Amino acid sequence: MRHALIFAAGLGERMRPLTDHTPKPLLTVRGKPLIVWHLEKLAAIGVHYVVINTSHLAEQFPETLGDGARWGLRIRYAYEGPTPLETGGGMLHALPLLGPEPFIVINGDVWTDADFGALPAEPDGVAHLLMVSNPPHHPRGDFVLGEDGKLRDEGDARLTYSGIGVYRRELLDDWRGVAGHGDTTDDKHPRFKLAPLLRAAMQRGEVNGSHHRGEWTDVGSPERLAALNVQHSGENA
Repeated sequence: MRHALIFAAGLGERMRPLTDHTPKPLLTVRGKPLIVWHLEKLAAIGVHYVVINTSHLAEQFPETLGDGARWGLRIRYAYEGPTPLETGGGMLHALPLLGPEPFIVINGDVWTDADFGALPAEPDGVAHLLMVSNPPHHPRGDFVLGEDGKLRDEGDARLTYSGIGVYRRELLDDWRGVAGHGDTTDDKHPRFKLAPLLRAAMQRGEVNGSHHRGEWTDVGSPERLAALNVQHSGENA
């Protein structure tokens, strides 16, 4: 896998007032911007081309990250306009900048110690999702990981999708049939979520997964951000 896509277009509404002037992926976590953790890990496993989709305060990303040369990366920015296109619309919008091979996808608002190098370079189906144990704020989880490695949308013992995975562009082939026209009047830039497409692919047995049991945080509130940084301070004390 030589390409990666980082979702960084969210408005960060739950993180206000911190995100009034700073996009959530650029907030500092353990001494560096959250997104930089992802860039460093991607560079370490040989990824050399990263697409970052942007919307809210989009100009701050190239100002902070530049072209990626400091990490040995080439960064391209996919600006979605003033309103984010959701995960499905964002991926569709970024596809022209990504190659034909499977690519890593990372939510820009998560922090983890997961080894990106352990992700499969070639998923068996259209996607491989990294799952984590359910956090307190999401106790019901998202999907069921079977002993066969397949992910399903029905059953008990559900896990939470980490926001990290490997995708094939073919997942979006029938996006209209699954998502319709999306939540938008602009046919060229539809706004829709990935979850319905993933669930449809799961019914066909085309989505696999693995369970990461290490550290992972959805940095979705000022309290979770503070907890990450307090923990780090305690480790260095």
